[in-house]
Amino acid sequence: MGLLTQFRSFNYPSRVLMINQFGVNIGSFMLMPYLVGYLTGPLGLPTWAVGLLMGVRTLSNQGMFLVGGTWADRLGYKPPIAAGCLLQTVAYTMLAVAHSLPMLVIAAAGTGIAGALFTPAVRAYLAADSGDRGVEAFALYSVFYQSGALLGPLVGFALLTMNFRIVVLGAAGVFAALTVAQLLALPHHRADPRELGPQLGIVKRSILQDWRMIVSNRSFVWFAACMTGRYLLTFQIYLALPIQASALAPHQQSLLVAAMFAVSGLLSVVGQQHITRWLASRWGAQRSLFVGAVVMAASFVPLALVPTAHELGTAAAVAALLMSTLLLSIASTVMFPFEMRAVVVLSGERLVATHYGFYSTIIGLGVLVGNLGIGSLMSAARRFNAHELPWTVMVLVGMVAAFGLRRLNHRTRGSIAQTAPLRQKSSRYLQRELSIAASADGGGSQAPQRSEWAGQSRTTVTTGR
Repeated sequence: MGLLTQFRSFNYPSRVLMINQFGVNIGSFMLMPYLVGYLTGPLGLPTWAVGLLMGVRTLSNQGMFLVGGTWADRLGYKPPIAAGCLLQTVAYTMLAVAHSLPMLVIAAAGTGIAGALFTPAVRAYLAADSGDRGVEAFALYSVFYQSGALLGPLVGFALLTMNFRIVVLGAAGVFAALTVAQLLALPHHRADPRELGPQLGIVKRSILQDWRMIVSNRSFVWFAACMTGRYLLTFQIYLALPIQASALAPHQQSLLVAAMFAVSGLLSVVGQQHITRWLASRWGAQRSLFVGAVVMAASFVPLALVPTAHELGTAAAVAALLMSTLLLSIASTVMFPFEMRAVVVLSGERLVATHYGFYSTIIGLGVLVGNLGIGSLMSAARRFNAHELPWTVMVLVGMVAAFGLRRLNHRTRGSIAQTAPLRQKSSRYLQRELSIAASADGGGSQAPQRSEWAGQSRTTVTTGR
């Protein structure tokens, strides 16, 4: 099936969401690669101020994911998507005219909050609209995502020849157009109306009760903890790998980093559909996630073996860097669509956007702490001439994540057949909630549940007792 044919095979809302993500990434990536240069150059900010702005942006983004997801589940998916695009428009416009640090801090916080508003809602909407084709939908979504990430810097570079403020205003214009497009083209979609309260004829749960229910889902929390390691390693394409490129080729760092991002982006655009289809048919979703984690751990082995040019020369060290980038990109390509589907399955298809928000918040905080550790390790490695140390630790982090996913695979299967979904046992916390609610209501209740995993579905019944 061709890419265009596959795109047309999805429902209208899914197609709008994919195009929306393409536009979001064009608007974001036409600006972000050049932002630090603008802040330290024309604006003349000191390094600590730039670090403050990046920290504010990250903290506001990760800290608000749970709020954005909760809003989406309570009010529907369309409002936070449109609101996020609108807030991004305002934040980028502020960035274009800001000259003082307080205004820049407000703009940075706005960009972070905007992403936290629309990301959980977009993912939950796509998961709900695509149904049994969730893995396939997220694989195609990843193609649009990476295409925008590839095209955005090129658009930004072209506008940069005029003025950086033109770049910022251009990004604001993209998000303004996306805001209008979401309001006009995206159908309104409420979260699954089969909430536990209305379903049983009792009072709807509070937000804190919803959050407690998510935290009590041990399989989901375990999965989020495992995937924190995955995202920490993936993030190194922005941190450790560029530092390594600078150490190996200080005069060609920009060219080497550009080659790394080109390898990563092109692999996702060209190979995402083929890799996902092959893995889904050969191993299924659970084993594919484990395989992806193993590949991610192995991706840092070349750098652990050739950490500097002193071992085998500069050419070999650069080749090791590019090989690590390639393997890291393959692992990310393998894991993303199955990972997005797994969140839906482990959520029990209840409060999906809130689960996505909680998931992103946990991972974001873990990556923040992990990056501090990796940065410290890289500094210590240079000081004590132990250049293989940080890469070896990254291999171990990947192995721990893979082991955790393997354990989750066994825990959630039990006596269930190989093709059965993770959902079966992850719904125990739902059964407990239903049992308590049914007792309060004076009787048992039955709630049919669709169990889906990697395109296979079956129907189970959750009883009130």
